[in-house]
Amino acid sequence: MNNIWTQAALAPQAALAQAPEGQELTSEQDPVSTTAEPGTPAQENTNNKGDIWSMLKSMWPFFAVLIVIYFFMLRGPKRKQQEHQKMVQSLKKNDRVRTIGGILGTVIDVRGDDITLKIDESNNTKIHVIPSAIAAVLTDTANAK
Repeated sequence: MNNIWTQAALAPQAALAQAPEGQELTSEQDPVSTTAEPGTPAQENTNNKGDIWSMLKSMWPFFAVLIVIYFFMLRGPKRKQQEHQKMVQSLKKNDRVRTIGGILGTVIDVRGDDITLKIDESNNTKIHVIPSAIAAVLTDTANAK
């Protein structure tokens, strides 16, 4: 039905008069053709390119949110993990450290995945912790406070 109305609006009155009564006017019978000639791109193909471009333009907020998620949720923790790994690798004997459990101690030995801490000077009490248990290396200024 839509085909009849669009062609009727485009076709001149003389072309409509040529159609027999009771028969619909089709594109084969239309003397004034609105289709593209062979070898030229159809009008629908050019419209599809515009539709894709408009769809991509409308999706830019989605891409912006993905970038923000990357920087805040993925990049931040990764950078923090790298800083912690650098701190643990730079540990040496006699460094004062604080563990994630709040234990203060002095590094005695660092061997791969085992760090030995001296936590009591009078009793010579030592504990073994894994590198991820070290929360911070305390500096001399932090000890003075």
